[in-house]
Amino acid sequence: MVDDGAQVFRAGRSGLIVRVPEAEPAVRAWRDRLDPSARAGVPAHVTVLFPFLDASRIDQGVCAAIKEVLGGHRAFEARFDHCGRFPGVLYLAPEPDSHFRRLTEAIVERWPENPPFGGQIDDVVPHLTVAQGQDETVLEKAEADVLISLPIVAHVSAVELLVHDGTRWRQRASFPLGSPGW
Repeated sequence: MVDDGAQVFRAGRSGLIVRVPEAEPAVRAWRDRLDPSARAGVPAHVTVLFPFLDASRIDQGVCAAIKEVLGGHRAFEARFDHCGRFPGVLYLAPEPDSHFRRLTEAIVERWPENPPFGGQIDDVVPHLTVAQGQDETVLEKAEADVLISLPIVAHVSAVELLVHDGTRWRQRASFPLGSPGW
């Protein structure tokens, strides 16, 4: 979760994420070194929507609406068994990614004034960032190391609202998904 690619976090920014604690052992050291959001307090995650509303606009009514939108989606499992790349970025790719896409679509349908990544990206690819803003040599080294720990299977049962306080990202709320359909 980086503001407009500038790697500067502004107080009041918010985002909705799926925390992936199962990935932390594989990616934490790389993220701490090579992902500014990790250094600012963001755990290993797949972004549902960033940026979301300014923190000053998030009240009980907004939280109730988020809960209602997300409560209609069932908990699910995601498997991370390979890496992917964007220019200068290494990420873990979730399979299936359709559950993450549906979460994003549902939130954007409710808050269309907040398109993913400010509308800068047409096809949002669900991913867990390991490193960003790095040259190919660094990405190759990180990828080789991370691949040893794959696959990772994550149980996704909630979406978290994070807010930047001017120094760090902090969890403000967690919204459970519905019961799994397993």
